[in-house]
Amino acid sequence: MYGSPHIVSDVMTDTVAAIGRGASFKEIVRMMQDWKVSALPVLEGEGRVVGVVSEADLLHKEEFRDSDPDRATQLKRLSDLAKAGAVTAGELMTSPALTVHADETLAQAARTMAHAKVKRLPVVDELGMLQGIVSRADLLKVFLREDDDIAEEVRREVVSYLFPAPTSSARVAVRDGVVTLSGRIKDTSLVPVAARLIRAVEGVVDVQFDVSGQARSSEPTGAPSSRGSSHRENASPS
Repeated sequence: MYGSPHIVSDVMTDTVAAIGRGASFKEIVRMMQDWKVSALPVLEGEGRVVGVVSEADLLHKEEFRDSDPDRATQLKRLSDLAKAGAVTAGELMTSPALTVHADETLAQAARTMAHAKVKRLPVVDELGMLQGIVSRADLLKVFLREDDDIAEEVRREVVSYLFPAPTSSARVAVRDGVVTLSGRIKDTSLVPVAARLIRAVEGVVDVQFDVSGQARSSEPTGAPSSRGSSHRENASPS
Protein backbone atom coordinates (compact mmCIF):
# COMPACT_ATOMS: atom_id res chain seq x y z
CA MET A 1 0.00 0.00 0.00
CA TYR A 2 2.57 2.58 1.01
CA GLY A 3 5.46 3.97 -0.99
CA SER A 4 8.95 2.81 -0.14
CA PRO A 5 10.66 5.11 2.38
CA HIS A 6 14.05 6.59 1.65
CA ILE A 7 16.95 4.66 3.10
CA VAL A 8 20.39 5.71 4.32
CA SER A 9 22.09 4.87 1.01
CA ASP A 10 19.89 7.48 -0.70
CA VAL A 11 21.42 10.38 1.25
CA MET A 12 24.76 9.20 2.65
CA THR A 13 28.14 10.57 1.56
CA ASP A 14 30.24 7.90 -0.17
CA THR A 15 33.61 9.65 0.13
CA VAL A 16 34.62 9.45 3.77
CA ALA A 17 37.64 10.72 5.70
CA ALA A 18 38.87 7.95 7.99
CA ILE A 19 41.95 7.10 10.03
CA GLY A 20 43.78 4.06 11.36
CA ARG A 21 44.33 3.08 14.99
CA GLY A 22 47.87 4.45 14.93
CA ALA A 23 46.99 7.95 13.71
CA SER A 24 48.52 10.58 15.99
CA PHE A 25 46.64 13.29 17.86
CA LYS A 26 47.89 15.97 15.49
CA GLU A 27 47.02 13.91 12.42
CA ILE A 28 43.47 13.55 13.69
CA VAL A 29 43.09 17.28 14.35
CA ARG A 30 44.57 18.14 10.95
CA MET A 31 42.24 15.75 9.11
CA MET A 32 39.20 17.12 10.91
CA GLN A 33 40.22 20.63 9.91
CA ASP A 34 40.93 19.69 6.29
CA TRP A 35 37.67 17.77 5.84
CA LYS A 36 35.60 20.11 8.02
CA VAL A 37 34.13 17.25 10.04
CA SER A 38 33.60 16.75 13.77
CA ALA A 39 34.28 13.00 13.91
CA LEU A 40 36.29 10.37 12.06
CA PRO A 41 35.76 6.60 11.76
CA VAL A 42 38.72 4.50 12.90
CA LEU A 43 39.49 1.57 10.60
CA GLU A 44 41.54 -1.58 10.74
CA GLY A 45 42.38 -4.22 8.16
CA GLU A 46 40.67 -3.71 4.82
CA GLY A 47 38.35 -1.05 6.14
CA ARG A 48 36.41 -2.46 9.06
CA VAL A 49 35.09 0.23 11.42
CA VAL A 50 36.35 -0.38 14.96
CA GLY A 51 35.65 3.00 16.55
CA VAL A 52 35.03 6.70 16.12
CA VAL A 53 37.09 9.68 17.29
CA SER A 54 35.16 12.92 17.80
CA GLU A 55 36.05 16.47 18.72
CA ALA A 56 34.67 15.74 22.19
CA ASP A 57 37.27 12.98 22.62
CA LEU A 58 40.05 15.38 21.68
CA LEU A 59 38.90 18.25 23.88
CA HIS A 60 39.56 16.34 27.10
CA LYS A 61 43.29 17.00 26.56
CA GLU A 62 42.63 20.74 26.62
CA GLU A 63 40.08 20.48 29.45
CA PHE A 64 42.53 18.85 31.86
CA ARG A 65 45.69 20.62 30.65
CA ASP A 66 46.08 22.94 33.65
CA SER A 67 43.88 21.15 36.16
CA ASP A 68 44.63 18.77 38.96
CA PRO A 69 41.34 16.91 39.48
CA ASP A 70 40.50 15.76 42.97
CA ARG A 71 39.93 12.13 43.90
CA ALA A 72 36.17 12.30 43.39
CA THR A 73 36.57 13.75 39.90
CA GLN A 74 39.17 11.14 39.01
CA LEU A 75 36.85 8.31 40.01
CA LYS A 76 33.87 9.87 38.24
CA ARG A 77 35.70 10.66 34.99
CA LEU A 78 38.24 7.89 34.56
CA SER A 79 37.47 7.49 30.86
CA ASP A 80 37.76 11.21 30.16
CA LEU A 81 41.06 11.42 32.03
CA ALA A 82 42.39 8.47 30.06
CA LYS A 83 41.53 10.25 26.82
CA ALA A 84 43.20 13.41 28.08
CA GLY A 85 46.46 11.46 28.18
CA ALA A 86 45.89 9.61 24.88
CA VAL A 87 48.05 10.25 21.81
CA THR A 88 46.68 7.88 19.15
CA ALA A 89 43.31 7.18 17.57
CA GLY A 90 43.24 3.72 19.13
CA GLU A 91 43.48 5.29 22.59
CA LEU A 92 41.09 8.14 21.89
CA MET A 93 38.31 6.39 20.01
CA THR A 94 34.93 5.36 21.31
CA SER A 95 34.56 1.65 20.68
CA PRO A 96 32.66 -0.26 19.52
CA ALA A 97 31.51 2.30 17.00
CA LEU A 98 27.86 3.21 16.73
CA THR A 99 26.97 2.55 13.09
CA VAL A 100 24.04 2.16 10.70
CA HIS A 101 23.47 0.02 7.62
CA ALA A 102 22.83 1.41 4.17
CA ASP A 103 19.39 -0.22 3.94
CA GLU A 104 18.05 1.27 7.19
CA THR A 105 15.35 3.90 6.82
CA LEU A 106 16.09 7.55 7.52
CA ALA A 107 13.72 7.37 10.49
CA GLN A 108 15.74 4.51 12.00
CA ALA A 109 18.99 6.41 11.48
CA ALA A 110 17.49 9.57 12.97
CA ARG A 111 16.37 7.69 16.09
CA THR A 112 19.83 6.16 16.52
CA MET A 113 21.47 9.55 16.10
CA ALA A 114 19.08 11.29 18.50
CA HIS A 115 19.35 8.67 21.24
CA ALA A 116 23.15 8.67 21.08
CA LYS A 117 23.34 12.48 20.74
CA VAL A 118 25.79 12.26 17.81
CA LYS A 119 25.97 14.36 14.65
CA ARG A 120 26.99 11.66 12.17
CA LEU A 121 27.17 7.88 11.85
CA PRO A 122 29.45 5.60 9.81
CA VAL A 123 27.53 3.44 7.34
CA VAL A 124 28.73 -0.16 7.22
CA ASP A 125 27.88 -3.42 5.46
CA GLU A 126 27.10 -6.73 7.13
CA LEU A 127 30.83 -7.31 7.76
CA GLY A 128 31.34 -3.91 9.36
CA MET A 129 33.22 -2.50 6.37
CA LEU A 130 32.90 1.24 5.85
CA GLN A 131 30.55 2.25 3.01
CA GLY A 132 29.88 5.90 3.74
CA ILE A 133 28.79 8.37 6.36
CA VAL A 134 25.42 9.95 7.14
CA SER A 135 24.96 13.24 8.99
CA ARG A 136 22.08 15.14 10.56
CA ALA A 137 22.02 17.40 7.51
CA ASP A 138 21.68 14.36 5.23
CA LEU A 139 18.63 13.13 7.15
CA LEU A 140 16.96 16.53 6.77
CA LYS A 141 17.14 16.39 2.98
CA VAL A 142 13.72 14.70 2.82
CA PHE A 143 12.16 18.02 3.87
CA LEU A 144 13.30 19.52 0.57
CA ARG A 145 10.78 17.31 -1.23
CA GLU A 146 8.42 19.19 -3.54
CA ASP A 147 4.92 19.91 -2.22
CA ASP A 148 3.32 18.43 -5.35
CA ASP A 149 5.14 15.13 -4.79
CA ILE A 150 3.97 15.00 -1.18
CA ALA A 151 0.38 15.76 -2.18
CA GLU A 152 0.37 13.03 -4.82
CA GLU A 153 1.65 10.43 -2.36
CA VAL A 154 -0.90 11.43 0.29
CA ARG A 155 -3.73 11.12 -2.26
CA ARG A 156 -2.48 7.80 -3.59
CA GLU A 157 -1.35 6.09 -0.40
CA VAL A 158 -3.69 7.48 2.26
CA VAL A 159 -6.78 9.24 0.95
CA SER A 160 -7.64 6.65 -1.72
CA TYR A 161 -7.73 3.93 0.95
CA LEU A 162 -9.31 5.69 3.91
CA PHE A 163 -11.62 8.14 2.13
CA PRO A 164 -12.36 6.71 -1.33
CA ALA A 165 -14.75 8.37 -3.77
CA PRO A 166 -17.67 8.58 -4.23
CA THR A 167 -18.55 8.23 -0.53
CA SER A 168 -15.99 10.92 0.34
CA SER A 169 -14.74 14.04 -1.43
CA ALA A 170 -11.50 14.71 0.43
CA ARG A 171 -9.11 17.30 -1.00
CA VAL A 172 -5.38 17.45 -0.35
CA ALA A 173 -3.31 20.64 -0.39
CA VAL A 174 0.34 20.99 0.61
CA ARG A 175 2.25 24.18 1.28
CA ASP A 176 5.82 24.23 2.62
CA GLY A 177 5.40 20.62 3.68
CA VAL A 178 2.21 21.25 5.68
CA VAL A 179 -0.60 18.96 4.48
CA THR A 180 -4.22 20.15 4.72
CA LEU A 181 -7.02 17.62 4.20
CA SER A 182 -10.41 19.21 3.61
CA GLY A 183 -13.88 18.39 2.30
CA ARG A 184 -16.51 15.82 3.24
CA ILE A 185 -15.55 12.34 4.39
CA LYS A 186 -17.73 9.37 5.26
CA ASP A 187 -16.17 8.60 8.63
CA THR A 188 -14.48 11.31 10.70
CA SER A 189 -13.37 8.74 13.28
CA LEU A 190 -10.63 7.83 10.78
CA VAL A 191 -9.05 11.29 11.04
CA PRO A 192 -6.51 10.25 13.75
CA VAL A 193 -5.50 7.26 11.60
CA ALA A 194 -5.09 9.52 8.58
CA ALA A 195 -2.99 11.93 10.64
CA ARG A 196 -0.56 9.17 11.64
CA LEU A 197 -0.25 7.87 8.09
CA ILE A 198 0.22 11.31 6.57
CA ARG A 199 2.90 12.24 9.11
CA ALA A 200 4.72 9.05 8.04
CA VAL A 201 5.01 10.37 4.46
CA GLU A 202 8.52 11.68 3.97
CA GLY A 203 8.79 15.43 3.73
CA VAL A 204 5.62 16.16 5.72
CA VAL A 205 6.15 18.92 8.28
CA ASP A 206 2.66 18.98 9.81
CA VAL A 207 -0.93 17.88 9.14
CA GLN A 208 -4.13 19.92 9.38
CA PHE A 209 -7.78 18.90 8.89
CA ASP A 210 -10.87 20.85 7.87
CA VAL A 211 -13.35 18.08 7.19
CA SER A 212 -16.98 17.25 7.84
CA GLY A 213 -18.99 14.09 7.55
CA GLN A 214 -20.72 11.21 9.30
CA ALA A 215 -18.78 10.04 12.38
CA ARG A 216 -19.00 6.36 13.16
CA SER A 217 -20.82 5.94 16.47
CA SER A 218 -21.97 3.32 18.94
CA GLU A 219 -24.85 5.50 20.13
CA PRO A 220 -27.97 3.61 21.24
CA THR A 221 -31.17 3.93 19.23
CA GLY A 222 -32.81 7.25 19.90
CA ALA A 223 -29.58 9.08 20.76
CA PRO A 224 -28.95 12.40 18.99
CA SER A 225 -27.42 11.90 15.54
CA SER A 226 -23.90 13.16 14.77
CA ARG A 227 -24.67 13.47 11.05
CA GLY A 228 -23.10 16.53 9.48
CA SER A 229 -20.54 17.07 12.26
CA SER A 230 -17.36 19.01 11.51
CA HIS A 231 -13.79 18.14 12.38
CA ARG A 232 -11.20 20.91 12.36
CA GLU A 233 -7.86 20.41 14.01
CA ASN A 234 -4.13 20.53 13.78
CA ALA A 235 -2.77 17.02 13.92
CA SER A 236 0.37 17.58 15.94
CA PRO A 237 2.56 14.52 16.69
CA SER A 238 1.53 12.77 19.88
